[in-house]
Amino acid sequence: MRNKPLAELTLRKYEKPFRLEGRDLVKKLCLSLGLLQPGDSRDVITDVFFALVRSKAALSQQEIEHSVRKIRSEHSLEHSGCASSNIRRQIKRLKDISLIEKRDGKYNFSEGEPLHEVFASRIEKVYLPAIVERVKEYCVAVEKQRCLYGEEVSEMRKSDE
Repeated sequence: MRNKPLAELTLRKYEKPFRLEGRDLVKKLCLSLGLLQPGDSRDVITDVFFALVRSKAALSQQEIEHSVRKIRSEHSLEHSGCASSNIRRQIKRLKDISLIEKRDGKYNFSEGEPLHEVFASRIEKVYLPAIVERVKEYCVAVEKQRCLYGEEVSEMRKSDE
């Protein structure tokens, strides 16, 4: 058995999105989806996601890179993390959780749907139930082990008497 997860999902609940807009709003969504860790200064994933959010059309990797650099300049942020290899890695992370897809060499939200529908259909209805079901299977397996351990303890007590 390997220790690498088949799927992974982190969801966080924050306050309602009042008074947040633009990059800050997208950053909070990235935090909510577990794409970004609280307090993490390496937040290029936010700019990759924001580039896709603010674009009306699908974007190539090069267009995403250009947009990320522009966004970081607009917000007076360092350009560390803007290497092509890192942008590709961040795009892959968004693809891996099915938020975006690649068609004809360009990236966009899955099937061109609104983001909330992508989340509902891809993550909430497919990804999350599969993970929850597997966690339940582990709970049952642990419970079975617990019963076995209980029998061992009971036998040890009898032998001590």
